[in-house]
Amino acid sequence: MKAIGRRRAVKVAAGAVAGVVASWVAAPAAWAERFFRQPPWMRKRPYWGFAVDIARCIGCGKCADACKTENDVPRDPFFFRTWIERYTIRKSGETTVDSPNGGIDGFDAPRDPESVAKTFFVPKLCNLCENSPCVQVCPVGATFKTEDGVVLIDRKYCIGCRYCIQACPYGTRYFHPTLKVADKCNLCYHRITKGLNPACVEVCPTGTRIFGDLSDPQSPVSRFIAEHQVGVLKPHMGTEPKLVYAGMDREVR
Repeated sequence: MKAIGRRRAVKVAAGAVAGVVASWVAAPAAWAERFFRQPPWMRKRPYWGFAVDIARCIGCGKCADACKTENDVPRDPFFFRTWIERYTIRKSGETTVDSPNGGIDGFDAPRDPESVAKTFFVPKLCNLCENSPCVQVCPVGATFKTEDGVVLIDRKYCIGCRYCIQACPYGTRYFHPTLKVADKCNLCYHRITKGLNPACVEVCPTGTRIFGDLSDPQSPVSRFIAEHQVGVLKPHMGTEPKLVYAGMDREVR
């Protein structure tokens, strides 16, 4: 009987310990669930986001040109903070993508137009990742995310290792040839903190690019997201971009 009593006591104690451990595990699990149900832009003001309406883009390239002028991006066809890609889908199912000089100079007519099923233009820029791979791999903290949700590069700290360029799954970073640091779209941070739109949004003649405060349900970007079915590039990467697209075909990558 004493042995049975001891076994029962051990079981009771083990159950108590398991209950405590379970409560310890449940607490952070519940916190994580609340966190993902209430994204950061519902808790911080402002929290910047960006949307692109693919159906409106005419491939004029004014956005890419304005970006280079506003941000002193080298006038070289290999360096862009934002650019335009043209997707040409042929009746055979073949898809080709081109972006001559980032779209600044426009696009030639597609070859063999009779074989083309459709074409459309897709603006590309920093995806404003909530879980930014570039921030995670920077060894010196030169790449960082601000309180209002923008990923920036501090040129004073950047050592030019290019880890962030390799880590970006969207190919939106480049190595500045004269400054010898990584560079990318920063949403024209010097403008938006003064209540202005990014340069690319300012010059877009068709309203393709929509910018605003995700924490404000009445901002242009929040209203756009509420009224359209939107998606993000490479959702399987888990980066949680704050750049969203409406009218995105499955061919877009």
